[in-house]
Amino acid sequence: MLKSLNARHFRLFIVFVALAAGALLWALNVARNAQPVMPPVSFTNLQGQKISSEQLRGKVVMVNFWATSCSTCVAEMPDMVRTYQKYHDKGLEFIAVAMQYDPPNYVLNFTETRQLPFQVALDVDGGLAKPFDGVRMTPTTFVIDKKGKILKRYMGQPSMEELHKILETALKA
Repeated sequence: MLKSLNARHFRLFIVFVALAAGALLWALNVARNAQPVMPPVSFTNLQGQKISSEQLRGKVVMVNFWATSCSTCVAEMPDMVRTYQKYHDKGLEFIAVAMQYDPPNYVLNFTETRQLPFQVALDVDGGLAKPFDGVRMTPTTFVIDKKGKILKRYMGQPSMEELHKILETALKA
């Protein structure tokens, strides 16, 4: 009887371990496939207007952290302007966030001389970079879908071909 009781307990133990392993694998798969969402932030553009992440729901959004002192940022800006112009009428919003260390008068001058057509915001105290996983490297660009899910984070200049494919898919959804 003791042997059969131990065998029964052993089988129950094996079933329990198998169920626990299955549940763990399922949880890991869900966590791996979960997409982070745009943090609840409020951008203040150069004209002093506030734009909240809630106001952006229902639109595909690009948030680009940049600096006037960043040569890659300056080099990619014409592509960002063309991307905005190509997709804005289809529902794309674009917010260029100047980093905390970027002097506001430099940002304003850059925006005016380049005639940037999208929203430009200042991150005067680092309060915008922090909720976006503490952005430090520029350029860093986030592509966010209509529901607020972050589809892609680019660190450095993105492949425009890949970026445009992501935008086209997100805008059709």
